[in-house]
Amino acid sequence: MEIKKEKRENAIRLSAIENGEELGAMYLYLIRNDSHTEPYGFLEDLLVKEEHRKKGIGSTLVKEAIEEAKRLGCYKLIGTSRMERENVHQFYEKLGLKKYGYEFRIDF
Repeated sequence: MEIKKEKRENAIRLSAIENGEELGAMYLYLIRNDSHTEPYGFLEDLLVKEEHRKKGIGSTLVKEAIEEAKRLGCYKLIGTSRMERENVHQFYEKLGLKKYGYEFRIDF
């Protein structure tokens, strides 16, 4: 399996490719603010095709995003998940992320 990185304006799209097929993908957004000189990373839209789940593809993508955030000098990395998705919380914790507060949002 190969991890392809495609730079976007404020993000990097990471995709897991095998035999020319994309098995899964996610985004690592780089966000800057006035509080820090370094950016922080934000994980978004991790999706592995259903027939390829439970094979370590999501873990590989997140681990690569973590390493990419470190290479880019991020001071932190955030991954979010809906409160009812305990399996996703366990997934992130297994990869070294820690529960750290609440996310508040408004949908339009």
